[in-house]
Amino acid sequence: MTSITLWLDSNALLMWGAAGVLGLIVGSFLNVVIYRLPIMLQREWVRQCRELSTDDAVHDRKEEATFNLISPRSRCPHCSASINALQNIPVISFLWLRGKCAACGQAISARYPIVELVTAILSVMVVWHFGPTGAGLAALGLTWALIALAAIDMDHQILPDVITLPLIWAGLIANLYPNPVFAPLESAVIGAVAGYLSLWLVYHVFKLLTGKEGMGYGDFKLFAAFGAWLGWQSLPLIILLASVVGAIIGIGAIIALGRDRRLPISFGPFLCVAAWIALLWGDDITRFYLQLARVTA
Repeated sequence: MTSITLWLDSNALLMWGAAGVLGLIVGSFLNVVIYRLPIMLQREWVRQCRELSTDDAVHDRKEEATFNLISPRSRCPHCSASINALQNIPVISFLWLRGKCAACGQAISARYPIVELVTAILSVMVVWHFGPTGAGLAALGLTWALIALAAIDMDHQILPDVITLPLIWAGLIANLYPNPVFAPLESAVIGAVAGYLSLWLVYHVFKLLTGKEGMGYGDFKLFAAFGAWLGWQSLPLIILLASVVGAIIGIGAIIALGRDRRLPISFGPFLCVAAWIALLWGDDITRFYLQLARVTA
C-alpha cells in the first residue's frame, strides 16, 4: 500500500485526473440520489400511513412499481424515454445533446452537469489537499454526502436521516483509536453531542420567543455529524461561516431577486459549505484568526 501511495504522490497530475473522473462518475450517481431519494421517502411515508389507516379502500390500493436508486432505468422526465449509456456520460452527453432530450427535444436541466462538475472539482481539491491517504478517502466520502444533502435540502427542505445518521456514525468510526483521522475520539464524541444540543437549544429558544420554527431537526443531526467528523473545536467556525454565508445570500436574494423575506431559506446547504471549508482549511482559518487577534489586542 505504501508503494502505491508513493507512486501516486510522484504522479500528482494522474492522481488528480483520476480524482476528477471519479468525481464525475460519482456526481452522476448523486444526481440520481438527489432526485429519487425524496420520492422514495415520500412513498415510504405514504405506505406507512396506509398501514395505520383503518380505511379498507386505502388497503385495497395496488402497490406502486419498484422505485429505488437502481430501478427503474433513468428516463426523460418529459417523454419518459429511456436514457441509454451513451446519453448518460457525465457532462459529455449533456454537451453532445446540446442540453436536450434525444427523443423529444425538451431541455435537460443544467442541474445535472453542474452537480457532476462540482463533484469532480471538489474531489480533486480534496485529493490535492489530503493526498492518497485514508484521510483523503474519508474526506471524499464526506464531500459526496454533503453535495447530496445540500441539493436535497435546497429542493425539498429536508435532510434525510438515511444520510445524516450514518454520517454521524461514520465520523465517530473515522476517529476511532488508535489512529483518529480528523480529531481525537473524545473530541469527536463531545462534538456530536454538542452539535446536536446546541442547535436544538437555539431552535427551542427561537420558537419560544417568536412562535416560529427557525430550522428543522435535520439541521441538528447534520451539525452533530460535523462534530463527530471534525471535533467540537470546529463547531464555532462552522456555525459562524454558515451564518455569514447564509445572511449574505439571503439578503442578496431579497434585494436583487425580490424574494419574499417571509419565505424560509434552507440552512442545511450553508452548513454543508461551511463544514467543507472547515474540513480543508479549518485549522488555517483558526490560526489566522488567533494571530490577527494577538496583533490587534
